[in-house]
Amino acid sequence: MPTTLTDELRRRAEAWLADDPDPRTRAELAALLEAAAGGDEDAVADLVDRFSGFLDFGTAGLRGAMGAGPHRMNRAVVLRAAAGLAAYLRAEGGQAEPMVVIGYDARHDSDVFARDTAAVVVAAGGRASILPRPLPTPLLAFAIRHLGADAGVMVTASHNPARDNGYKVYLGDGSQIVPPTDVQIATHIAAVTSVADVPLTDDGWETLGDDLQDDYLEAVCRVVADGSPRDLAVVHTSLHGVGNETIIRAFVGAGFVAPQVVPSQASPDPDFPTVSFPNPEETGAIDAALDLARVVHPDLVIANDPDADRCAAAVFDPAAEFDPAAVFDPAARLASGTGPPGDWRMLRGDEVGALLGAHLIARGIPDGGVLASSIVSSRLLAAMAAAAGVAHEETLTGFKWIARVPGLAYGYEEALGYCVAPGIVRDKDGISAALLLAELAATLKVQGRTLLDLLDDLAVAHGVHATDSFAVRVDDLDQIAPVMARLRAAPPTSVAAIDVARRDDLARGDGGLPPTDGLRFFLADDSRVIVRPSGTEPKVKVYLEVIEPVVSAAELATARHTAAVRLAAIRTEFETLTSL
Repeated sequence: MPTTLTDELRRRAEAWLADDPDPRTRAELAALLEAAAGGDEDAVADLVDRFSGFLDFGTAGLRGAMGAGPHRMNRAVVLRAAAGLAAYLRAEGGQAEPMVVIGYDARHDSDVFARDTAAVVVAAGGRASILPRPLPTPLLAFAIRHLGADAGVMVTASHNPARDNGYKVYLGDGSQIVPPTDVQIATHIAAVTSVADVPLTDDGWETLGDDLQDDYLEAVCRVVADGSPRDLAVVHTSLHGVGNETIIRAFVGAGFVAPQVVPSQASPDPDFPTVSFPNPEETGAIDAALDLARVVHPDLVIANDPDADRCAAAVFDPAAEFDPAAVFDPAARLASGTGPPGDWRMLRGDEVGALLGAHLIARGIPDGGVLASSIVSSRLLAAMAAAAGVAHEETLTGFKWIARVPGLAYGYEEALGYCVAPGIVRDKDGISAALLLAELAATLKVQGRTLLDLLDDLAVAHGVHATDSFAVRVDDLDQIAPVMARLRAAPPTSVAAIDVARRDDLARGDGGLPPTDGLRFFLADDSRVIVRPSGTEPKVKVYLEVIEPVVSAAELATARHTAAVRLAAIRTEFETLTSL
């Protein structure tokens, strides 16, 4: 990497500067150029990164850090993306006047990117409709089919850090793009050589009214069955995202008491000031909600990620060890000390996935209905489906694949994504999932049971399916390829003293799925390990699962302990195998 500003880098940066329509990012880039020209090596390194290429447009659309330059999220990059999408819809889609519906969250510049997209679509001869304000991603996915649009764009970085933003593209069927559509759109984007050549208009698009949210809520509230129990107290956090208002309206509209919200996280805030990482999967992200639960003792804690397409849940576990240090408010700590033994713990995504699947199976899957889960999710749903005589399909990671399963009745992935009503939203939806989980919890409450009791039932019936995952974070995406190459060149023949019975290279399409970068190992004891690069973050992810048979309910605790020991041994070995 050069330590001084090269003529070529200066030329490229100055050309971008002249073409950038945003005075803020122009000023940012000009200052960086000046610093680099003055010998600032950090500024040179920053410029090299910003001009290392354009943000890749793939099946996740665009996602990256905000800032000036082609390798950042900014107006110049978004205008190119919008122009490429409009060109794709006219060329490959064949729509002379394509309609695009556009949503946005509350992140920095999300509203700006949404308006820019509308301005490009209208100037290109299309029609554009923008959601009335920052709203959850599921509303955008709902709006596409509800309004009969040809495509949809959601400006969001979902659960990424505050520095990021993104641009997610949907087709007219309401599902996210898959190959080869992503490549076709990317080709049209690459054909845009200058933002100055992209036609824009100052108006002409439609701003949708509140009736869209009303229609979505009316449909979503029908997810819970008429006459089912509604007696449930819920604590909810939206993690400074856009889900708070919608989740409250959904619960009240469905007949539940409004959730008690975490005040410090209820209002949208693009800086996410109370969390280091606004992803409910991350350690500490829902601590504030758990602290509140220790004081008010609800039946259930629910958390949505910032764009509310994911749903996390926590339950009170009498067997959990209470950690006073986790409660930051002394009054809350005192109150918790007088409560029952145990503590609140977050359910894993696979646990929620199994619970929702069990509830839907019990309610009845329509004839021809299919349950689906991604390859990195637990195999428990497949076992449940087989026992119930219901079809199950395994897909690649991501709802762009799950949502396309023919006859889909329910689909989930372990990363807290659940599609419980494909007829309403053909994508993961943290609002409808929260309602269905609340209905299940309320139904069990009437029976004097809990979600943990149902998980016990599933383990006894199908075996303990213990899952775990970890991530190897990298500073440079170039560090990912050597990890994968090393595992391919020298794959383990045994793990934790258990032989590897089968190895799938997912990049070759092993296992019958579309090719994707990843490796899957099956051990002789039916344990499974999957290693794959993340599609949205700079890290390698490793997913683990062991299945431990359960002889009887009396042996469940022993089976869980044995599964935990096996899982820990496999994790330890793969932490070494995937280390940088």
